[in-house]
Amino acid sequence: MTSPPAPPAADGVRISKLMTERGLASRREADEWIAAGWVRVHGEPAVLGQRVAPDTPIEIDPRARKVQARRVTVLLHKPMGYVSGQAEDGYTPAVALFTAANRWPADRSPTTFHPGQLRGLAPAGRLDIDSTGLLVLTQDGRIAKRLIGDQTHVEKEYLVRVQPVRPGPVPEAAIARLRHGLELDGRPLRPARVSWQNETQLRIVLREGRKRQIRRMCELVGLQVLGLKRVRIGSVVLGALPPGQWRYLGDDERF
Repeated sequence: MTSPPAPPAADGVRISKLMTERGLASRREADEWIAAGWVRVHGEPAVLGQRVAPDTPIEIDPRARKVQARRVTVLLHKPMGYVSGQAEDGYTPAVALFTAANRWPADRSPTTFHPGQLRGLAPAGRLDIDSTGLLVLTQDGRIAKRLIGDQTHVEKEYLVRVQPVRPGPVPEAAIARLRHGLELDGRPLRPARVSWQNETQLRIVLREGRKRQIRRMCELVGLQVLGLKRVRIGSVVLGALPPGQWRYLGDDERF
């Protein structure tokens, strides 16, 4: 007769938190797998809320991996006029563009579209309504955790069309301040890579994502943003993906 699972220990680390820290699953996935009996510790099924030592071996049932592998990540070229997250002020959320009709014909992924993939599909990061470019929508909590939050170090690259608030050339000192030395909301910004793409457009690479960060940075140095387009996240590029269309993240692509 199988003995019942041991009750959660009073000390140690919650097993769901430990699984997240090891990159095994998102917090939600970890709880779902534990509830399904797919997580074992020392040969015994784990229980929700269980605490274990930080070096405890964790076994994952292959069924959990299959469920995880079926979760999709979508790369969308967001046009202007769409909001990244929930619908607001009458504006349409970008996820509404995730339809069979809007799939990029050049998408090489063998994944077949079906409406069930909308379940749990959420933006991993944001682009404001007046910005365009690469937006990641994912069902995978691990990817969301990697791309958003204060601890992310994944590069995000933008092409930013600017003009000086006052007539005249852009001072080199303004570009130097964009690279390092600014703060927003009382917190210093991480160093950024900033260079001229052409006479009116900057190429800016960030390793963080504060709300309307680039627009606010430019305002602080006397520049007005006329257009903003995100062209890369980590090693994943927007490429030739047309506005309003999407493709699946390839099996060989990593952020």
